[in-house]
Amino acid sequence: MAVGVSIQHGLLSRKTSLIYSLPRKIVLNGVCIQRAAEIQSVRASTNTAGENQHSEKYCLNLVRSRDYEGFLSCLLLPEEARRSSLALRAFNVELAQVKDSVSQKTIGLMRMQFWKTAIEEIYRDDPPNQPVSVELWRAVKTHGLTKRWLTRIVTEREKDLDDRAYRNLQDLEKYSENTQSSLLYLMLECLGVKNVHADHAASHIGKAQGIITSLRATPYHSSRRKVYLPMDICMLHGASQEDFIRGSREKNVRDVVYDIASQAHVHLEHARSFSHNVPAAATPAFLHTVVLEDYLQRVRRADFDVFHKSLLNRNPLLPFQLYFRSWKKTY
Repeated sequence: MAVGVSIQHGLLSRKTSLIYSLPRKIVLNGVCIQRAAEIQSVRASTNTAGENQHSEKYCLNLVRSRDYEGFLSCLLLPEEARRSSLALRAFNVELAQVKDSVSQKTIGLMRMQFWKTAIEEIYRDDPPNQPVSVELWRAVKTHGLTKRWLTRIVTEREKDLDDRAYRNLQDLEKYSENTQSSLLYLMLECLGVKNVHADHAASHIGKAQGIITSLRATPYHSSRRKVYLPMDICMLHGASQEDFIRGSREKNVRDVVYDIASQAHVHLEHARSFSHNVPAAATPAFLHTVVLEDYLQRVRRADFDVFHKSLLNRNPLLPFQLYFRSWKKTY
């Protein structure tokens, strides 16, 4: 009888100890699960941080290698606008290089369609897994960028795939307004500037930049047997496309360059006419006027010979000139 009681007591003790041990095991398992979730969360955040750094670095390197002057201008922007401005310039570079990097228009149209779709997805908070798209999404979220300007840049770049010379100077100005000016409107939004005078200045600076970019690209395009300068001005001075393809330095070719450069200068002067009403916070977006002035001065010294070798060299003083203009808060 005593043995039976002891056996039962032993069984009861074992059951009791098992019962008391169960909650501890459950607690331990719960802690392990929670700890694993925390580790996974840390890893996910680390991966996200790594991806963000990769996309930021990608945009920075892209702009530095393909738009060095724009890169220098971005470095002088306020810190809160710098990263977003680099994303916008990287976006502009991606679109600008489509025309020269594809052999068929169809391929170019496909790439433009990618960016159209990307913009739609960015504004749905679902950007494509592409560095520039990710950085552009971040800029949109941070500054509430206007979708219309982004879409307009893509649409105008897509039209430019037709690979035709501009019929007249007004066509070139329209293209410049829809691309370069739209980019400046977005830069103003990154700086938190909403001012009608700043917008007017941005419109004229963008047109001047588009015109000067067309001039600067003439030697490169001519080497590929392409001419995109306004046909009406070329016809006015009796300059043929073949003259530019041969790199002619005759007076009629230089007269074409003079007329186009003069129109860019007019737009810069118009932009400056608003300077007294443009808020100081907007001037960092217009630092690129230093680059435009520099080219106009150099092409004038070269007697408007767009093929002069001095125009192919980078101005070593440009970083200092940009910094000085930034310090003065003028454009």
